[in-house]
Amino acid sequence: MLLSLTIKNIVLIDHLVIAFENGFCALTGETGAGKSILLDSLGLALGYRAEAGLVRKGEDQAVVIAEFSIAQDHPIHSYLNEQAVESDTTLLLKRSLGADGRSRAFINDQPVSVGTLRAAGGMLVEIHGQFETHGLLDQKTHRKMLDDYAGVDPAALPEAWRVMQDARQALDDMQEAIAQARAEEDYLRQSLEDIDTLDPKEGEEDSLSELRDRLMNKEKYVRALDGAHQALTEEGGVESGLHAAWRMLEQISAQAGEEMSAVTGALDRAGAEIQEAVQAIQSASAAFDESDYNLQEIDDRLFALRGQARKHQCEIDDLPRIRDELADRLSAIEQQDERLDALVKALDKAKAAYLDVALKTSQQRRKTAEKLDGFITAELPPLKLDKARFVTHIDGDEAEENWTVHGFDKVAFLVSTNPGREPDSLQKIASGGEMSRFMLALKVVMADVGMAPTLIFDEVDSGIGGSTAAAVGERLKRLAKERQILVVTHAPQVAALANGHYIVQKAGNDDVKTSVVILEDHSKRREEIARMISGSTITEEARAAADKLLEKTA
Repeated sequence: MLLSLTIKNIVLIDHLVIAFENGFCALTGETGAGKSILLDSLGLALGYRAEAGLVRKGEDQAVVIAEFSIAQDHPIHSYLNEQAVESDTTLLLKRSLGADGRSRAFINDQPVSVGTLRAAGGMLVEIHGQFETHGLLDQKTHRKMLDDYAGVDPAALPEAWRVMQDARQALDDMQEAIAQARAEEDYLRQSLEDIDTLDPKEGEEDSLSELRDRLMNKEKYVRALDGAHQALTEEGGVESGLHAAWRMLEQISAQAGEEMSAVTGALDRAGAEIQEAVQAIQSASAAFDESDYNLQEIDDRLFALRGQARKHQCEIDDLPRIRDELADRLSAIEQQDERLDALVKALDKAKAAYLDVALKTSQQRRKTAEKLDGFITAELPPLKLDKARFVTHIDGDEAEENWTVHGFDKVAFLVSTNPGREPDSLQKIASGGEMSRFMLALKVVMADVGMAPTLIFDEVDSGIGGSTAAAVGERLKRLAKERQILVVTHAPQVAALANGHYIVQKAGNDDVKTSVVILEDHSKRREEIARMISGSTITEEARAAADKLLEKTA
């Protein structure tokens, strides 16, 4: 609820602090006393549009502070936490306005944007006046009001919508991936074929480079091998010398004993080693003669390997791995149809689940709308709207193009004030006073709907009197059992039913100031209500009538 309103330097107000009571509070006073200034001031603190003309003449800055008491479970706490603003059960909304038209906003003394202040203010106060029946005039709010009244699960449709959108996004992503893969498929197949044709082996570059070096020096290698072979095998060579030495020592081995045996054994081993060397030289020579490669072939293969490595931006030794990756990507393309079918089925399932929830919600809305229309229409005759009709129009086309996070229904509150006239939007049909009374009827019926703990009705009794004004007051009093109600009124029947009565006064000649006084005792209230009945000259009859009206409050 609104605990207090502090106003400094707003038009006719230099400094004013108003403490408000819970329940039904009435603000009365003569025309021009400044009641509208109070609402403008509160609107400033709630984030409404700021105009430099609100700043009191001769002052540099105006300030308004609205103090609220908030329940622990009120949604505003979550909102403020999202905005990194600390919140408690007491909340201060503050707005300063300079003479240049610039303003600053604060919540609990923390600087915030005006948008944040306006959003927070909208959670705390609803102002319904002849020109400010925002909730009823703004069709965007009608669906939520109906859903709140119907008790529609606020999470069911958004959750079904989220699941469906996630499934749709997954399908879209897969289709995009498939399209991209299809575009690459020819490239992938050709690349795989090129690498398979080349059939690169790990370590091949080093072996080919080594062989290339050898082939480039083939003549030198062959000459060296031939020379070594000749040195070992020709007459007078090492092998021949070993055989000659062995034969000579063999002749004396029988007389020389074990010592000569060791020498001949060493010569045998040396001969064997020499023979092995000769065979290795012969093998190396044969390899050059019988090689499958020539220098041109090796250069061509190295060029092809390096070209593929550049194409795939890798080392030659990485080409076998690249080949496997290309094969995997092609395999994935071939398997994508199965995955695509699974995602299509998942989306169809999510759509069916969403549509089931949307249809049930639509049925709940229509059933509740019929009841709501009856209840509100029943409230209209006592409010001097006996020929009026209230209609909740639901336009529900379940075609997929109409699906939204809140279902496929479009909800609009329509009214007809005269028989035979088709219901239409309120601003096209009703006058200012009628709009306020329609809003009152709606709020009385939907007393538990909406998060704002404070409702303000401005001139809700405009153009009515007598029993109609009394009916308005009774409904306001009934509504005050659920919310804090502030009413700016000229009807004594309304003011008399309030449990908190405030009089707005203007005084002064050159320096005119507006003040607000709470009428706490019966005599003062009687005088104000008598003034409202008879005008500036208060008669005893008016006082008697005021006493009779105040009996209902007692």
